[in-house]
Amino acid sequence: MYGISLFPQTTHIEGNHLIIGGCDAVSLADEFGTPLYVFDEATLRGKCAEYREEFAQRYPDTLVIYACKAFINRALAQLFKEEGLGLDVVSGGEIAIAHSVGFPLERAYFHGNNKSRQELELAIRWRIGHIVVDNFYELSLLDNVAKEAGISQQCLLRLSPGVDPHTHAYTTTGVIDSKFGFPLAQAEKALTKVMSSSYFELKGFHFHIGSQIFELSPYKQAIEIVLDFAAEMGSKYGFIPQEFSIGGGLAITYTEDSPAPTIGEFADSIASTLLEKSKMLNLEPPRLVVEPGRSIVGPAGVALYTVGAIKEIPGLRKYVSVDGGIADNIRPALYGARYEAVVANKMENAFLERVTIAGKLCQSGDILIKDIDLPKLDPGDIIAIPGSGAYCLAMASNYNASLKPAIVLVNDGRARLIRRRESYEDLMSYDVI
Repeated sequence: MYGISLFPQTTHIEGNHLIIGGCDAVSLADEFGTPLYVFDEATLRGKCAEYREEFAQRYPDTLVIYACKAFINRALAQLFKEEGLGLDVVSGGEIAIAHSVGFPLERAYFHGNNKSRQELELAIRWRIGHIVVDNFYELSLLDNVAKEAGISQQCLLRLSPGVDPHTHAYTTTGVIDSKFGFPLAQAEKALTKVMSSSYFELKGFHFHIGSQIFELSPYKQAIEIVLDFAAEMGSKYGFIPQEFSIGGGLAITYTEDSPAPTIGEFADSIASTLLEKSKMLNLEPPRLVVEPGRSIVGPAGVALYTVGAIKEIPGLRKYVSVDGGIADNIRPALYGARYEAVVANKMENAFLERVTIAGKLCQSGDILIKDIDLPKLDPGDIIAIPGSGAYCLAMASNYNASLKPAIVLVNDGRARLIRRRESYEDLMSYDVI
């Protein structure tokens, strides 16, 4: 019998089957087909509430905004609206999704290192709350767009504090050698440019040091560095930040041997550092903005696959191929990400064998999980992989002309389709002959 501690909070075992949100995972696979992504509504709402409550206890003036890059669609945007969160958006597409469900865009923060004129015009037309300015080119572009619209746009300056969060190089964003943000050596010049314009309302500073971060000390270091800069700017120019965004990036537990910090531990570290450092510098504590993505949506998602071909190389490896792979989850190939898995229709089978779960795509690197012990597998078995809610679907592709998978939201024994599976017609609908 395999453990289910990494699965959504409603998960249990019944009749040898995996049950998520009151729904039998095997029945879901039968009804909706595989690959299938299952999101547990109770876990999603629970993570939203946990973030709100843990920060409210320690730093009442906190706004929690969900980082859409982890994964967003209209159903999730509606859910986050109901939960009172804001949104961290990074493209016109994410803004459009939010707008389509009537999300209050005054609670949205527009990030990105190369926002287009069209995206900025859209953001201003739909009255987005804050634009997080990333570079000097954007400063000039946004100044012109805001001038044409005749408004003063609220904004934050994104700074690069030069802190290494000790995560994968591809998800490290706060070091000096990064495409994101103003290095501190250039930040004063950026601040004076913003303050000299009639079309900017500078509210404060933002930084984001990376993603899937296990250590809390880099956050503490970055907060102290940016607050030191804020104090210097206050002394020189009289600018006092009203808002201070520390980004997101908190890790989640993908495998039993790599436990992540809790949301409470994260909140405690952020709040205590911000309060102590503000007091030391004689700064009024600013409004805190936190931007979790993965740590909200990741634990709520489960990927279901059907076993097909099984290939055993005696004395070397047993490959078990499933009907998905790098087209719906590129993370193992891109980052070396690791996952656990269970057999959803053999949850109480004790016999274990070591296998490698391979995808069906035409790349040798299309391996979802290397060397995992599972009950003896047969074609037609259903593999369930927890922690699949973040960055799988968001980075999904049509490689090998694969169809992007369906998504269901489960709650209290009911499954609601929130994205249908693509069809071959969808695949060709944008082609022009």
